[in-house]
Amino acid sequence: MTRAVIALGANLGNRAETIAAAIERLGATDGVDVVVVSELVENIAIRPDGPDDTHPSYLNGVAIVETTLPAAGLLAALHAIEDAHGRTRTERWGDRTLDLDLIVFGDLIEDGNLVIPHPRAHERSFVLVPWLSIDPDATIPGRGPVRDLPAAVPA
Repeated sequence: MTRAVIALGANLGNRAETIAAAIERLGATDGVDVVVVSELVENIAIRPDGPDDTHPSYLNGVAIVETTLPAAGLLAALHAIEDAHGRTRTERWGDRTLDLDLIVFGDLIEDGNLVIPHPRAHERSFVLVPWLSIDPDATIPGRGPVRDLPAAVPA
């Protein structure tokens, strides 16, 4: 089994209901066991130019899972769950009914079509703060302890 960290987010529709349904479907996926899920927190939308309060705010959280799937297989499962909840990919960093990001997959550091750890996770308090709430000893391979990353420290 490989331990993986998944960021959860939504800023369109019934966000909490969508995230709950996604977690349920994730747990029903063959080869995936949901270990723990953080509480959801409200966050301002982040756009390419930075925080943007003209877009609907996000609910964000983090799930820790254990899986027998390879990283690409888990990512494919996450995309299928997003698609089932009406996720469209027409605009980079656009509004979303559901966003499931594979943040960490064991100690794997991989390049190519799949970049692990997630390339911006270490900068995102909406990932790091909920993650620390369920795993105070969390680390990002190649970056170190999450608690030591500036984005993990509340402003």
